[in-house]
Formats: sequence, structure tokens, C-alpha cells
Amino acid sequence: MSYALRRAGQAAIVLIAAFSATFILLQLLPGDAILIKYDNPELGLTPDQIEQIRIAYGADSSWWEQYWATLTGYAQGDLGYSTQYGTSVLQLIGEALPATAALATLGFALAVLIAFSIAFLSTLAPFAWLREGLRALPGVFVAVPVFWLGILLIQVFSFGLGWVPIVGADPVAGLILPVITLAVPISAPLAQILVRSIDEVQLQPFVTVVRAKGASPSWVLWRSVARNAILPTLTIAGVLFGELIGGAVVTETVFGRPGIGRITEQAVANQDIPVLQGIVVLAALTFVVVNLVVDLLYPVLDPRLRRRPGSQRARAESAPTPQEAIA
Repeated sequence: MSYALRRAGQAAIVLIAAFSATFILLQLLPGDAILIKYDNPELGLTPDQIEQIRIAYGADSSWWEQYWATLTGYAQGDLGYSTQYGTSVLQLIGEALPATAALATLGFALAVLIAFSIAFLSTLAPFAWLREGLRALPGVFVAVPVFWLGILLIQVFSFGLGWVPIVGADPVAGLILPVITLAVPISAPLAQILVRSIDEVQLQPFVTVVRAKGASPSWVLWRSVARNAILPTLTIAGVLFGELIGGAVVTETVFGRPGIGRITEQAVANQDIPVLQGIVVLAALTFVVVNLVVDLLYPVLDPRLRRRPGSQRARAESAPTPQEAIA
């Protein structure tokens, strides 16, 4: 319980630091979103009316008063109002979040499937050239820009072959290319870490004992190696899942999908600081929560990381015994 509370406290500090850094950086941006929106001759607003709008948004206060008002508002679930649309930021994000969450979840699931396929096939493949080719794939995937991959998939599979419609597609067909675009770069670091972990675990003495008992390579990989090699991958998986919103923003922009990416693009163009602040805090919250869950799961998945009464921190680097691996 103390470990969980300590990790939760650290997560809260990280979240507050992310909020503070975002607030300061957005306040330093040149320009005034309220003037961009309302100082327009077509609207016919007088300077006094514009000043009243600034007061309503709290833009006339000092920066530290705005910081405290925004921080306390976030603590109460009030993310403020968009200077561009005049609607609640929480409402804007709430309407856009389901589409982005679906894209991010499916993209992450496909990335995990690709990473595990590459790692296991590169270990069990019968030919050396095939194993080396599979191991080289993550390096290619990680070098591919998300926007370039999205445009390439549209050109080939939508405009060229006509297999996947990009205009007027149903909800399922409309997710195919965006999910692939999001999954391919994310699968690269997952596959690299998993392949390296498998190679390291296979050198452990308990794996030699299992092989000496006549176990097949596939049995050794699935029953003895995989569950020990997956733990380092869990950490990078948590980091990548927390960063998925950033990748989804680019993917949604390329494919013109509604979601967090669309409102982020519009908020940047209009300097809609309350919306930008809300989106950045949402991304930070996702990152912090996912990594907190991973931290709390580690001692559950690996008994070596659990504290024992009267002992120092458990040594995670100690290898499992042959009995533990065979069980």
C-alpha cells in the first residue's frame, strides 16, 4: 500500500509539473486569442465590449492569478471555455475523445500483435536470412514518419488499388488505414525491446536446463522465455500507450478524421489556449495513469520485485530458478 501511495504521489507531481510547464509556455506565445477572434471589423464590437469579453475570460488578470484560477478549476473538473467557440473545453474534448480513444486502442493492439509476431518469428524462423530480415524490420518501421506512411497508404490502397475507401467509408473501413498508420511506428520499439529481451533470457542457465530436458524450441520460447522477456517490454509499452494521443493527432489530421487531432489543429491555428491546455493535460494524464498502472502491475507480474518484511528492495535482476521456469 505504501508503494502504491508513493507512486500515486509521484504521478500527481508529474501531472502538476506538466500543467505548469504547459501554462507558462502557452502564456509566452505571441498574440492574443481573444483579439484574433473578436477584434474583427465585421463583428462591429467596440473596444469596451472586447474588454468585457477579456474580463469574462479572465485575460485581464495577472499571469499568476490566471495560473491559480486555471489550476483550481482543473482540480474541480472545470477546464474553462474555448475562446474560439465559446463552449466548454471539457465538452469539446468529451465529444472528440471517443473517436481518438478507439483509434489509439486499436492502433496499440495492432502494434502489440506486429511486435510479438516479429519477435517470435525472428526467434523460431528456420533460416538465418529470414531471422535477420525480420530483426531488421523494426529499424525500418521506426524510421518511417507517421504522416508519410499515412499518405503512402492512401495513395496505394485507396486511390491506387481501391481496396479501402477513404471518402464516404463506413466506420469500420474508415479505421483500417489510420490504425495501420498509427500501429507500424509504435510496433518498432516494442519489437526491438522484445527481441533483445528474448535473446538475453535465452542465455540464462534455467533455459539451458529446460532445453537439456528435451523441450522443443517453441515450447521453451512460449513456456519459459516469453514470460520472463515480456517484463521489460511492459515498461516501453506503457510509455508508448501514453504517447498514443500525440500520434493520433497526426494520423487524424492526415486522414481528416474527427477527434482530438482535429480540434488540436484548429486550436493551434486560432491560438485557442484553453483548448490547447486541456489537450496537453489530457495527454499528460493519460501518460501518467498508464505508467502508474504499469508500475503497480510490475510487482504483481514479477514476484522478485515484491518487498519482503525486514528486507531491502528486491533485486529485479536476479534470474529465476530452473524450478520456477519449468513450473
